[in-house]
Amino acid sequence: MAFRISAKRVAATLKASNISAAPNCVLKRNASQATAAATNLSEGIRNEIHREASLPNADPAADSATAALVDEQAPFMVKTYVRPPPMFVKGEGCYLWDVENRKYLDFTAGIAVNALGHCDPGMTRLLAQQAKTLIHTSNLYHNPWTGALSELLVQKTLESGSMHDAQSVFICNSGTEANEAAIKFARKSGKVLDPSGEKHEFVSFHNSFHGRTMGALSATPNPKYQKPFAPMLPGFKYGTFNDVAAIKDLVNEKTCGVIVEPIQGEGGVLVATEEFLVALAARCREVGAVLIYDEIQCGLSRTGTFWAHASLPKSAHPDIITSAKALGNGFPIGATIVNQSVSEKIVVGDHGTTFGGNPLACRLAHYIVSRLSDPALQKEVAVKSKIFLEHFKVLQQKYPELVTEIRGRGLHLGLQLTQDPAPIVAAARERGLLIITAGTNTLRFVPSLTITESEIEEGFNVLDEAMRVVTSAVKPAAE
Repeated sequence: MAFRISAKRVAATLKASNISAAPNCVLKRNASQATAAATNLSEGIRNEIHREASLPNADPAADSATAALVDEQAPFMVKTYVRPPPMFVKGEGCYLWDVENRKYLDFTAGIAVNALGHCDPGMTRLLAQQAKTLIHTSNLYHNPWTGALSELLVQKTLESGSMHDAQSVFICNSGTEANEAAIKFARKSGKVLDPSGEKHEFVSFHNSFHGRTMGALSATPNPKYQKPFAPMLPGFKYGTFNDVAAIKDLVNEKTCGVIVEPIQGEGGVLVATEEFLVALAARCREVGAVLIYDEIQCGLSRTGTFWAHASLPKSAHPDIITSAKALGNGFPIGATIVNQSVSEKIVVGDHGTTFGGNPLACRLAHYIVSRLSDPALQKEVAVKSKIFLEHFKVLQQKYPELVTEIRGRGLHLGLQLTQDPAPIVAAARERGLLIITAGTNTLRFVPSLTITESEIEEGFNVLDEAMRVVTSAVKPAAE
């Protein structure tokens, strides 16, 4: 248990209350004994002591070592993020440890990144080995690992029953870069088909998330992300996800490309219907638009198949798949997989990258793809998914006024709540479990694919307690 009411704070409170402080050595050894003797402590201090004593992972206090380090570094960092108080310094498997050596079970996997868990031994061994051999040369020169990774991605895609005409790959550094490449490739395809430039429009869908760079951001119709940087790039149109009837008017002869997530992760773990994706693909073929499946979050076996669209008929396969996140298991890398119809329109100089395809990133990704494409691992994902779903159903029955819907596939899952999940996220964190949100009032679950059944059980014990505490606190106010 991390008890963090510091000896200094207790001593100061005792002094202010005219109570004799215990010797420093006693305070440092056990602050709780000193506070127990303090009968004149304010109610606020007593409540804080009681709260922190009852929580195994109470958030670091304002006078903690963590807070001191955060405050020291904050002035030098652009304020683009709001983070919870803990600072993590170590990871292993499905666990993280913070500056103050508190242990957390991680149901987030770095937002679906650490599919093999934190600091996978095989990955760290290869990282050290390749770092001693060759890290970077730029794309001015050949290296053996860019081609090897590209070949493996095409091979495993074909073997999995996904994108049946996958042919070649562009390797980059991130998901947004993978989508930027896909957008550019679609625009180039439109230019080749219609040199007048009329075929330039690009379609994406509400509740999607494709990245933060300007092209990918223009395909992400969320005012929260777009408004500060408006106007967006011209030519982008937005449709309603899973609205089959609207596809014909939305995608037309001016459309050069359509990008869609088979499962909208950031949007709230919303699963595309087969009917929608089949109809969308058919319309793209009809008007000559490039169909892009953004599988950055849902791909690489997170749903139990190598790509989330693997169960679709060939007619609904994409022209481009974009990938990142789990591809590097924490090391920056992205990939844009294309078929011949796209690749034959791309010529030397159309696109490029300085760091993308470097031998270190590509060797690591080659190893990771080899692991994630293992049918045995994919079967385990399906088994673990069922365990998650069983626990979700129990929570839904136990808290019917809180949990309204269970969504997702594999280990890409969501719980729709009737209220802001933030208090539950905080309560879980302070009890040693990390979970994240998505969309509107949705809890998102994207753990490492290597998570064990016992770790799942451990996590749900904490989540149940967090929900109990939060719902119990809300009920009196409702009355």
